[in-house]
Amino acid sequence: MPPGVRRTRAARDEKAEALIRRYFDACNAADHAGLVSCFTPDAVHYFPPGLPGAPWRSAGAIADGWVWCVANLGSRWTIEKVLAAPDGHEAVIEWTHWKTAIGEVLRGDEWYIFNDDITRIAEIRAYYASPVDKSQPVNRLHEFDYEGRGYHMNPPSPVPENKKK
Repeated sequence: MPPGVRRTRAARDEKAEALIRRYFDACNAADHAGLVSCFTPDAVHYFPPGLPGAPWRSAGAIADGWVWCVANLGSRWTIEKVLAAPDGHEAVIEWTHWKTAIGEVLRGDEWYIFNDDITRIAEIRAYYASPVDKSQPVNRLHEFDYEGRGYHMNPPSPVPENKKK
């Protein structure tokens, strides 16, 4: 690959990581305007089932949610790892959410989708490091359109007879 192509790709994935880190800085600062500036106006933040009001739809709603968490839960966040696509348009991170006022810690991953010039976050899909909810036949993000996004809706094939117990 020519050196110029490598530098362009590196610049794009670095731009994505810098935007995520700016977003987390704004979360920790409970900076409403700073949070809004990280998102497209119509951004969506998806969560696993159980969070009241989820998904959060719009930059303002996302900012309101995290500012509330800092004020009421003593929320603090750390980024543990970042992996960005070479073109910078998608990334995944591991994070820790420290709820200091209530003595809870939540760990998880988030998948990010960015706008075309990688200046704003268009979508976040959060996944928690928690036990599977056995009461649910399918554990999934609340209101996320898996089928519409082209996700597999069935296993790739039946279990071979000779592998069944």
